[in-house]
Amino acid sequence: MNSFSFAMLPGIETEEMLWLEELTRNYTPENKQRFLAVYQSRRKDPQVILICSLIGFTGVAGVQRFLLNQIAMGIVYLITIGFCGIGTIIDAINYRKLAWKFNKKEAVSTAALLGL
Repeated sequence: MNSFSFAMLPGIETEEMLWLEELTRNYTPENKQRFLAVYQSRRKDPQVILICSLIGFTGVAGVQRFLLNQIAMGIVYLITIGFCGIGTIIDAINYRKLAWKFNKKEAVSTAALLGL
């Protein structure tokens, strides 16, 4: 298994790929494969986060927060219509950062889950 496997993840940025390489540096190829299989199922594509943020402009605000497992913040967005649209705009601008923070946490969680 090589870095090309991480490069195949949808919407992956260079920073995320380098971080994953560092995280899995000491893994055997079999463990890397197991990690990739689990991480791939838990990871969120930044483009999906952007699309869900843009859905907030149609009246259903906070979908991106629910998708990122930020349930309380999603409810707040839903009730306040995305902080009157301002929070939705900020999330649409920062969609990559939101996805990166979530994916980083999921990568660490996946490694812990697999006992690696």
